[in-house]
Amino acid sequence: MPQPMPWIARLLRGWSRYALLALVALGLGVTLAALLRSPAAAQTPRPQAGGDTTIYSRTSRAYEQPAPNLDPYWAQRHAAGDLAFEAAFVTAPARVNPGLGPLFNGTACAGCHLKNGRGLPEKGQRAVRVSQREPGIGHGSDGSFALEVEAPGANTFGVPGIGTQLQEQGVYGHAPEGVVQIAWQEQTGTYGDGAEYRLRSPQITLLHLDGTPLPPDLLISNRIAQPVFGAGLLEAVPEAAVLQRADPGDSDGDGISGRPNRVWNVVEQRPRVGRFGWKANTPTLLQQSASAYVNDMGVTNPLFPAADGETDISMATLEAAAAYVQTLAVPARTLMDDPQVQRGERLFAAANCAACHVSELRTGPHPIPALAHQTIHPYTDLLLHDLGPALADGRPDFDASGSEWRTPPLWGVGLAQTVLPFSGFLHDGRARTLEEAVLWHGGEAEQARESFRAMAATDRAALIRFLRSL
Repeated sequence: MPQPMPWIARLLRGWSRYALLALVALGLGVTLAALLRSPAAAQTPRPQAGGDTTIYSRTSRAYEQPAPNLDPYWAQRHAAGDLAFEAAFVTAPARVNPGLGPLFNGTACAGCHLKNGRGLPEKGQRAVRVSQREPGIGHGSDGSFALEVEAPGANTFGVPGIGTQLQEQGVYGHAPEGVVQIAWQEQTGTYGDGAEYRLRSPQITLLHLDGTPLPPDLLISNRIAQPVFGAGLLEAVPEAAVLQRADPGDSDGDGISGRPNRVWNVVEQRPRVGRFGWKANTPTLLQQSASAYVNDMGVTNPLFPAADGETDISMATLEAAAAYVQTLAVPARTLMDDPQVQRGERLFAAANCAACHVSELRTGPHPIPALAHQTIHPYTDLLLHDLGPALADGRPDFDASGSEWRTPPLWGVGLAQTVLPFSGFLHDGRARTLEEAVLWHGGEAEQARESFRAMAATDRAALIRFLRSL
């Protein structure tokens, strides 16, 4: 029988090899496609930061988007609320937005919450809260702070001539309540591997307009504005769910003893769990909005009217501003497949950061359907925790002590300096970076801070990269 030519035999053997490789590749492709289309793959959804309110934006406008699941009615309410939130007030009388002052810190909600994010520790954006240790000393004698009503049970006793918040600006003919001077003090420290880090903290001096200092025994708390997106979802978390996580006596012995702040609900006229503000001293977004109007802008409203009962804005405007905050979207996480981010998330948990910055909560019923029954990932437990003397302001606020702060949500924190370059972290904006924010933790969080400080540089970088992915 004749044999094929040698070159033809080599060609046939080469084709066989390629055919075999092609068949293997085809088989792998079919298998992979089947796996991706399988019910199991479809049932492993990525965690959505804000549930169905999540939007996919990592831009400088990421905090300003409406929740994508709003129905037409609430979408219209959101748009109307946007106008209220942006409205700049002026001195009365005026055709548009009268009622500013006479004393104030800012002229619009959006003036402090820049692009709905955090503010800067600068005049016009910060709020310096003050109080005295005992009530009744000169209280109400000059009426200059009559708008700042003290709630029943409150322990923030107003300072004569100032009240509970120092207004740094006044309309024509009205002098500001004082002058705030901030000097930044730096200190150094070292990581476990010997690398040096630097921290800064504000040293605050309050002066009368003539340059003389205010009494040295005042309780002072310097605070920047917080991001407002996602707040509606936090409001929708049932009170029972918040209380369920409380462990005031640290009964489980994990060193974490979160507890709720019991504050006064102006509408219901009874104590409720506080949720908003650096010390969770406000129970609802409606009350938070009303408090900001009157304390930050001097704009009276139905919850905090003038002494004669008159108000500068209607309930409709107040509710619109609150609705805008309630219906903002939450930006989605990014880089979830990044191995360094995944390692950072594991390190975050291993350092016990997640004991307070709880990754997952569940909302309950809410008048806004888009907020109801959502699984969310805010990285907060809405509870108070003692963060030690380095961060303490020494100013109690309802049940919150001078060293306790509400766990701030971390969702979207990776976008903070995209939204507002040079914005700081922590209550007074002292931390210039997320690394500095971690290193300021003390008290209940001291062990977590030390875990971070002792990590190798690559692990610290991974943990911070995880935070930036939020």
